[in-house]
Amino acid sequence: MTSKEIRDLAPGEITTKLRETREALLQLRLRKNAGQVEKPHLLREYRKDIARLETILKQKKTAKAA
Repeated sequence: MTSKEIRDLAPGEITTKLRETREALLQLRLRKNAGQVEKPHLLREYRKDIARLETILKQKKTAKAA
């Protein structure tokens, strides 16, 4: 997910997407520990997506407060 796509979302939608991405990362980590991961590169992508989501959500909250 790109930063531009995230910026177009409302804060509530970003929170929902953040929760879904964290859940997907958890499931992928559990499968990795069991040795059943076909696409290990997704771990890094999910972590980066979470960071992007949190950053943009924080920016929107501070802009709204100001």
